[in-house]
Amino acid sequence: MTVTDPTFAVYGHPPADLAEVADGAVQLSPLVPGSAALEDLDAGSLAGLTMLAPPGTLERRHALALGLRALAPGAPLTVLAPKDRGGSRLARELSGFGCRLDESARRHHRIVRTVRPDTPAGLDEAIADGAPQRLADLGLWTQAGIFSWNRIDPGTALLIETMPALSGRGADLGCGLGVLARAVLASPKVTGLALIDIDRRAVAAARRNVGDPRVTIAWGDARAADAVPDRLDFVVMNPPFHDGGAEDRALGQAFIRRAAAALRPGGTLWLTANAHLPYEATLAEVFREVTQRAAAHGYKIHEARK
Repeated sequence: MTVTDPTFAVYGHPPADLAEVADGAVQLSPLVPGSAALEDLDAGSLAGLTMLAPPGTLERRHALALGLRALAPGAPLTVLAPKDRGGSRLARELSGFGCRLDESARRHHRIVRTVRPDTPAGLDEAIADGAPQRLADLGLWTQAGIFSWNRIDPGTALLIETMPALSGRGADLGCGLGVLARAVLASPKVTGLALIDIDRRAVAAARRNVGDPRVTIAWGDARAADAVPDRLDFVVMNPPFHDGGAEDRALGQAFIRRAAAALRPGGTLWLTANAHLPYEATLAEVFREVTQRAAAHGYKIHEARK
């Protein structure tokens, strides 16, 4: 996206009672399907930005630096975050970029108001540190902020170890970097695999990591009715269970229901989850047969047949 006239933007969904967002503000979060990409904005193209800062240090500094680069000199910047998920570091990080601050605290959040300095310091380094990269030990393209961005998630590893070779048409809901998809595609009997993720950065990484003509990759919310093909032979997934840093078991339950709706009669879901998550009742609601196939390292694997 190229912004020709200075405009206002928002990154994420800041609580309305803590920070004001301009009417018509352009959404920039990579976790909101269809949003503009902050890294693609022209330098100096924004008249103002309100940001709910990400929790991870590399991801947060990357977003802050991109935001400062995109703002016009003197344009206002409001950044906030829960104090235990990056908020306590905001003032120090923005000061390091050369910003003069007005900091306040409310409802367990730190709120920092500043303006873009004429010559911010250290933007290029922070942008480079959080940019997409290929990790040699993983052999994969990735980026800070993606789920399990710098390691193979142990739940995914257990699922790969447990599930048999699959066949037919399937989907990977919440595909991340494409680790699970690569394992599924090792079976020559797989004829098609739809990858869906709500994180634009994960989708971009998966496109680089999963080069297979049997694959389609989409940026979207896997819970949406039109996000997943229907009458599938199988679905694989390691569903999310955090929303904004807080545990939300309804996320995984919604993924299970979407998988059931997408499968043909007799189709199979292979699911990995943390051992403490009570998904069994939801699985039993929407599947004819549910079997736990493995449990190790704090994770469990279920096979569910429609």
